[in-house]
Amino acid sequence: MTLHFTNARLICPEIGTDDPGSLTVADGRILARDGAAPAGATIIDCGGKCLAPGIVDWGVKIGEPGERHRESFRSAGLAAAAGGVTTIIARPDTTPPIDTPEVLEFVTRRAREAAPVHIRHMAALTKGRQGREMTEIGFLMDAGAIAFTDADHVTTDAKVLSRAFTYARSLGALVVGHPQEPGLSKGAAATSGKFASLRGLPAVSPLAERMGLDRDLALVEMTGVRYHADQITSARALPPLERAKANGFDVTAGVSVHHVTLNEFDVGDYRTFFKLTPPLRSEDDRMAVVEALASGLIDVLCSMHTPADEESKRLPFEEAAPGAVALETFLPAALRLYHAGAMDLPGLFRAMSLNPARRLGLSCGRLAHGAPADLLLFDPDAPFVLDRFKLQSKSKNTPFDGARMQGRVLGTWVAGRQVFGGEDA
Repeated sequence: MTLHFTNARLICPEIGTDDPGSLTVADGRILARDGAAPAGATIIDCGGKCLAPGIVDWGVKIGEPGERHRESFRSAGLAAAAGGVTTIIARPDTTPPIDTPEVLEFVTRRAREAAPVHIRHMAALTKGRQGREMTEIGFLMDAGAIAFTDADHVTTDAKVLSRAFTYARSLGALVVGHPQEPGLSKGAAATSGKFASLRGLPAVSPLAERMGLDRDLALVEMTGVRYHADQITSARALPPLERAKANGFDVTAGVSVHHVTLNEFDVGDYRTFFKLTPPLRSEDDRMAVVEALASGLIDVLCSMHTPADEESKRLPFEEAAPGAVALETFLPAALRLYHAGAMDLPGLFRAMSLNPARRLGLSCGRLAHGAPADLLLFDPDAPFVLDRFKLQSKSKNTPFDGARMQGRVLGTWVAGRQVFGGEDA
């Protein structure tokens, strides 16, 4: 089928433009921009709304295997389609973890059968994510692993980590680290400061993030591995990141949408839907990270979607499970930066689509000729009040429940096939 999107506001992160135009799609790929509609093409009038590359969401937790009651491939895929996410990069922190080719092949097959969007998987860096012995990185790459990470389990043994980095470097594998000093951050539920003290919450200094990043960057310098820091959330971690890039290390960094749109005061009266890993930071940290994202020092903006059932959230703040669902709220939350004047739309989609695709070696995230027709049509100004019980995710643990938001997805296409929109939008 040939589709011709007309009367669109094309958001192109690759060349940094936000201009009116048209787009022609055929055989699952982008055929042309700003041309006449081919004979027999299905015309889609975008009504002047924004047409952008589909979001590539790096760092999504899916419950299969082991925690299907929290999120399945089917529910995650439906939530992603409703949120304009056309490619999910899934984490390996499942039960059991994705640390063997057999488990990876199982989840790859299940994802392909159940989800309407693309799902690619990261694999564990160490067996069982326990930081004692590295996984078979080469075999996992052959089975389709796109990167390697132990997620929020930080390896304390630097010798094990250095060996894993060295082996990954020899294979050209990308390692994803979670910058955090594990001893300091163990048991922390908030960022240290006056607010945490007044609430009586166990807290961790944001310097724990810098200490973890310093350790990882030293090992990057020693081994030459390709490295991505999954979340940089504090101002004190930005200078070492900047130095590493200036020194030519193959280093990139990301941040979750929650850490650029919320701060420590949102915890309020011990609201556990705001308990995250790492914890929400001060407003000064948030603003510094937003500036780093806008400048390109931080490369990737992600949802860090982490489903949790009601039983694990309806607990005292210290005991509640961390994390929030965000596949469907990712775009409207990120658009807060656009409406606040902190970032323009091409810059936003550079962080949400183009940069993660490039770093992971994917061809999506662009509106160029020949690129996959993974597309998102949205109205950046449409207001709504979020009702968490209307989310497609099995888990409903969003910090944006009841929040006034702007930005509604009107349609999502994966390889030229519409997976959300029309009467569903």
